[in-house]
Amino acid sequence: MKKIRVLVVDDSALVRSLLTEIINRQPDMECIGAANDPLIAREMIRDLDPDVITLDVEMPRMDGIDFLGRLMRLRPMPVVMISTMTAQGAEVTMRALELGAVDFVAKPRIGLASGLRELASEIVDKVRVAAVAKFRRPLLPVLTPPGSTAVPAAASAARSTNSLIGRLSTEKMICIGASTGGTEAIKEILVHMPADSPAIVITQHMPPGFTTSFAARLNSLCQITVKEAAHGERILPGHAYIAPGGKQFRINRSGANYVAVVEDAEPVNRHRPSVEVLFLSCAEMVGRNAYGIMLTGMGNDGARAMREMHDKGSYNYVQDEASCVVFGMPREAIAHGAADEVLPLDKIAPALLAKLGASGDRLHNRI
Repeated sequence: MKKIRVLVVDDSALVRSLLTEIINRQPDMECIGAANDPLIAREMIRDLDPDVITLDVEMPRMDGIDFLGRLMRLRPMPVVMISTMTAQGAEVTMRALELGAVDFVAKPRIGLASGLRELASEIVDKVRVAAVAKFRRPLLPVLTPPGSTAVPAAASAARSTNSLIGRLSTEKMICIGASTGGTEAIKEILVHMPADSPAIVITQHMPPGFTTSFAARLNSLCQITVKEAAHGERILPGHAYIAPGGKQFRINRSGANYVAVVEDAEPVNRHRPSVEVLFLSCAEMVGRNAYGIMLTGMGNDGARAMREMHDKGSYNYVQDEASCVVFGMPREAIAHGAADEVLPLDKIAPALLAKLGASGDRLHNRI
């Protein structure tokens, strides 16, 4: 069996030692080297040709983000970021994912040694996923000048659909699930949504402390308002609600309105938040008024619930294999018979907008 060859890049000798130990305990992987800064790592990459790199965010001489950007331009390869659990660390991690990192692990600020050992299973799982993930060229950033109220071109283009979509009902809802590679895939969907789109609810597998930065980044790029879901708030058109990391997120009804339920429930399919939890609630509460979207991700979380949505009358889109970073959750959704259309990532939003436009004469504004 060919082992996954991993290069560890971290300025902490303790972290390098722990990650080397964790990796070498696995029968299917080996740590082929450890570098304490990116300049040394550059030479080791050239000489050792690793399959996967684990990369610290904050390092001397050149920080992890600068190094990652150069790496993805000159010698793209799978990278798992090792991030700090701070607000600043979360923002930097979002940038790393934009640049092409496959995934990240949030290392604890206190009790580093014991914390990393507790994260051993997550670390090696993400290294395995990275080793088989398809490399994704980073999408060109959408830039808005300081002080400008301009929206991205994609979002501006979405305005042209408004005459077709008309006034959208709170009865309609778009439900999105994603995991590995999902942060950029979700962005690709949301930047195309017009300001009067139906409410959007999203579960992206992510630990506590990172979804706030994820939502803020998306909110700066989109016509719709993007925020973390808060318990008890009304789910409104023109808004996207992201499941907070470490919580379960589902939809309930209060009279004619949808409301968010955010709670400290148990993990489902090993995940909290879980796509299964959100999609089951959408099947029950939204039924035939739902549009489901399953994006890139490892495993099978949400596949059965998406079939339940389909059986209750939702119209479902599933990302195709060619455009996925990891074709796990979409593959399972297709296998469960949950998909109405299987499309490349860049075709999902246009197809959804066309579907909404076609039914625009049946929509009514209930606000």
